[in-house]
Amino acid sequence: MPQPMHYDELDLAAIQSTGRLDANESIFFARELEYVKSKAYDVKYPANNALALFPVSTEADAGADYISYESYDMIGMAKIIANYADDLPRADVKGNLNSVKVFSIGVSYGYSTKDIRRSRMAGKNLPTRKAEAARRANDNTVNRIAFHGDAEHGIVGILDNPNISKYTIPATGTASGTEWSSKTAQQILDDMNNAVSSIVDSTNGVEIPDTILLPIDQYNYIAATLLPDSGGFTILSFFLKNNPYIKTIKPVHELKGADDGDDVMLIYRNSADALTLELPLPFNQLAPQNKNLEFVVPCESSTAGIIVYYPLSVCLASGI
Repeated sequence: MPQPMHYDELDLAAIQSTGRLDANESIFFARELEYVKSKAYDVKYPANNALALFPVSTEADAGADYISYESYDMIGMAKIIANYADDLPRADVKGNLNSVKVFSIGVSYGYSTKDIRRSRMAGKNLPTRKAEAARRANDNTVNRIAFHGDAEHGIVGILDNPNISKYTIPATGTASGTEWSSKTAQQILDDMNNAVSSIVDSTNGVEIPDTILLPIDQYNYIAATLLPDSGGFTILSFFLKNNPYIKTIKPVHELKGADDGDDVMLIYRNSADALTLELPLPFNQLAPQNKNLEFVVPCESSTAGIIVYYPLSVCLASGI
């Protein structure tokens, strides 16, 4: 018994309304387009790390122009009082309303009527590479905005956020260098521990980081370099075993030369309470539009970049 053909009804209606294809060709294209779209949604993110590294929020409505959030700070201090005192100090909560703009992202791909007829005649699927390229282009833009923002549109990336804390890498390497390539294994371990501790110390233990991101070269180096007198531990394995806070260390290419050419280390609390990558409209493919002898599939998404709710939960160390 032949298998039923599945297709998206909106796509089919858009295709049939053009009159460019006959009934069988229209159904074939609608069915194939559904397959192509699903394949594009399944694309992984090997080179676009932001979507995998930071908590993603789609909570905001897809029609939102701004995302607003409130931050609060408790103020006031109690004191010792006398009997029958009537001058009790006040405690209160101070709130600030913050807003970030949502930006739309667009890209498209398409198939000619000839492409469609050739595929139907040969009994082959339409190539999915065009849709996957569109998805890749969309995610590249989201990734770039997450890490570096967009100066033209006033979007601040996490690496350029002026409110996150900064740790100064000490110049203890060869020739007073800060780069890990000029340092001993123990000096690198000290840099990592001290940078993590700077978050805990500056917040009196309120903020506890759990994640470190490193450039690929530095990650590979600490993963392969033995720490002397450690019983066979590498710098990486010794740090993970003995640091009480950090649970995850990952290599990402986006941190190479990220600070005016200097490699950086990013430390943060990986929680949606601390920061989120805002995607009010995740990648979405619309019904095809007929343009001359081509069917173009518009794709859209929207983002507000990364919102850091607690700036002291994130630390950037530059010059490693």
